[in-house]
Amino acid sequence: MKRRNFLKTTAAASASIPFLTSVIIAPNNPYVAQMGVQLFTVRDQMEKDPAATLKAIKEAGYAQIEGGDVRNYKELTPIMQDLGLTSSSTFFPWSFVTGRWDLIGQEAPKDYSFEKMVDDAVKYNFKYLVFGYMVEGERKTLDDYRKVAEQLNTAGELCQKAGIDLCYHNHAFEFEPMEGQVPYRILMEEFDPGTVFFELDVFWASLAGHDPVGLMKEMPERIKLLHLKDKKPNTPTMFDHNEVPHDAFQELGDGVVDITKIMQLAKEIGVEQCFVEQDQSPDPVASIGQSMDYLVSNVQ
Repeated sequence: MKRRNFLKTTAAASASIPFLTSVIIAPNNPYVAQMGVQLFTVRDQMEKDPAATLKAIKEAGYAQIEGGDVRNYKELTPIMQDLGLTSSSTFFPWSFVTGRWDLIGQEAPKDYSFEKMVDDAVKYNFKYLVFGYMVEGERKTLDDYRKVAEQLNTAGELCQKAGIDLCYHNHAFEFEPMEGQVPYRILMEEFDPGTVFFELDVFWASLAGHDPVGLMKEMPERIKLLHLKDKKPNTPTMFDHNEVPHDAFQELGDGVVDITKIMQLAKEIGVEQCFVEQDQSPDPVASIGQSMDYLVSNVQ
């Protein structure tokens, strides 16, 4: 399932899956103690058996999840409560902001709006809503990026009134030069710094040839969330996420992204929450367990 489909599809069905043996950890680092998992990592497992998958996440030592749609939490919340998991952040279908449902072959929901989503986010005690993607038709020019930035500023004002921070999650395409400029920097300039924040995905930034640490230093107090994932050594610079080899995605500590330095810098620049994500893995549950082991052992 591609990311765009995950962000517009609810978790369903039930079938047992293997999960990790329960482990006991006592992280010293507050980020690690409250570490979350982005559910895109375990999307196939969630479709088969949400309860077993969330149990596996808990047993791997995670405290939180980050979902793909506020509407999924009607099903997920009771399971999470039983397991002692929380969720401070979720993605949502980006078309609720851009209005371009036609580009994904859908009609706008008649009984659900962005305003209703914010109301539901308050009900579920979210601190963050994450705008996580733009299809190609929404980002053909720099003016397209400026338009989305304007739409996000408006949406962010509504979120702020509800006590929620709206965050933008990057891929690699925002870093591909266009019209002599880098679109990601257009977003940095156009977003109202008090209204729209960032969830920096360190893998995608690195894949696009940018140093995540350098980006973090450029945006103190503007990066609220981090997506932690590692990149295979010698992976070439790429901008199209659909062309990335599956093995480019590595467990934390197995690649070239300086996770420990990123975690050290996070507190200095005001990062509030981190999530492990691994877009591709032959065994996602084992992968998140390995990444947590790395964090516990290496991040102080």
